[in-house]
Amino acid sequence: MSSLSSTSVLPPAAPASATATSTQSTLTQPQAAGVLRDIPRVLSIAGSDPSGGAGIQADLKSIAAHGGYGMAAITALTVQNTQGVRAVHVPPASFLARQLDAISDDITVDAVKIGMLGDADVMTAVRSWLVKVRPAVVVLDPVMVATSGDRLLAESAEAALQGLLPLADLITPNLAELAILLGEPQAGSWPEALEQGRRLAAATGATVLVKGGHLDGGDCPDALVNTGGVLSEEVVVVPGARIRTRNSHGTGCSLSSAMATTQARLGDWEASLRQVKPWLAAALEASAELEVGSGNGPIHHFHHVQQPQPGPADAGRTPPAPGDFADVLWAAAAPDLEAIYGLEFIQDLADGSLAEKHFAYYLAQDATYLNGYSRVLARASALAPTEAEQLFWARSAQQCLEVESELHRSWLSTRTTETVLGPVTKSYVDHLLAASASGSYAVLVAAVLPCFWLYAEVGKTLHAEFLAAGEPAAHPYAAWLRTYADEDFAAATRQAIAMADDAGRRGSEDERAAMILAFRQSCRFEVEFFDAPRLHA
Repeated sequence: MSSLSSTSVLPPAAPASATATSTQSTLTQPQAAGVLRDIPRVLSIAGSDPSGGAGIQADLKSIAAHGGYGMAAITALTVQNTQGVRAVHVPPASFLARQLDAISDDITVDAVKIGMLGDADVMTAVRSWLVKVRPAVVVLDPVMVATSGDRLLAESAEAALQGLLPLADLITPNLAELAILLGEPQAGSWPEALEQGRRLAAATGATVLVKGGHLDGGDCPDALVNTGGVLSEEVVVVPGARIRTRNSHGTGCSLSSAMATTQARLGDWEASLRQVKPWLAAALEASAELEVGSGNGPIHHFHHVQQPQPGPADAGRTPPAPGDFADVLWAAAAPDLEAIYGLEFIQDLADGSLAEKHFAYYLAQDATYLNGYSRVLARASALAPTEAEQLFWARSAQQCLEVESELHRSWLSTRTTETVLGPVTKSYVDHLLAASASGSYAVLVAAVLPCFWLYAEVGKTLHAEFLAAGEPAAHPYAAWLRTYADEDFAAATRQAIAMADDAGRRGSEDERAAMILAFRQSCRFEVEFFDAPRLHA
């Protein structure tokens, strides 16, 4: 357990109102400022897509997929399908205003996602409502150009849209929209896109989500940008691989509504993005399963929910055989394990060329992580259904604290390094805390398992390579590599795998799907934790 993974770069997110500019300071108090909810009430203010792939239809699916209660106020009616937009009708803005008032008069709105607005009158109505109600989280997706290239906002309304930007906590333009908002040519590279994100963030006071989806190449990074000190750094990059598919209809809508929902639940923009991005990547990967339309099809919002099988309810189904669910989890971990072996940090640690500052950063973050991880394991002990499992997780929690103490005494005491909470470490621990707050023992066990399983596998491989090289005495990290031969930890890992497998066998189809999702997210954090020293040391 002495090394775990995490994500990229944000401190605990300030309340949504912390991104406010002077325009916001005159507003009334938010409806529910600073209140986090397990089931956020999220309002989509957007257009309708009759084909179901974008607009409020995509928003409501995305909100539900992230555990929110979705509501919708319709700003525009479109005639479209997967091949493109044929026509747009914008109902009177006064009718939209009545929709918004009807919702906020009766229901507390925890988060708002704003999408297609159509014309200046609609924007004025939305702005007036935001000033009056002040929802705690406002995400603005400035829908101006569809993925298909169709223009969805009259040029005459662009000035009115500029007036909405300072009221948003997060703005999520695609690259074409980012350029239009700034009155500049579209960025042709990732560095250019980040610079445009900085300029928009500085002009609005909001956090800007810069998306790399429309760039060329195999990488598809996203970045949170804020110049007002809300983030620990101005630019927080979350890397990702490009998913090769033509089915990207409604991707921007789905991402922005997922961010609104997750932020209302977690209160941390980075943690939200690191939870949403893997979900979106998997939704793109699974999009072909839907077989919707002959053009630019939709993503699969509920890819993580296994379809019910024909026949009686779960109680009448045959559970997986012993070991079968563990095999499913291991298959899910394979791409991330391969990614870990390809990291510069792992390769340099193996051959002894790792920079001392990178190793020191890794140790410091490991110690910090273990403190948080021990609390999560204690929660697993409290939720465990049997005495044996309670004892196992309780002992594991104690051992985490003992290892943390040993790291400080034997390794960190001889090194000069800051022991501040790194962005990846924080995001990983936040993810585990969210799993522990779910109340599901099975999901929590799946979330904590990669710290056992992937770490054990990587350690075993590094130790074997060290032995094969003849245990060179001059290797600067020889003492550390020898710790990977700990048979007690290998035995504990086997127990943790068996307990996760057993929890999956006892669970329903839906619970197994949730376990797989939590497990995959933790696997991704393991990759990012090993890569963090290179990025942040």
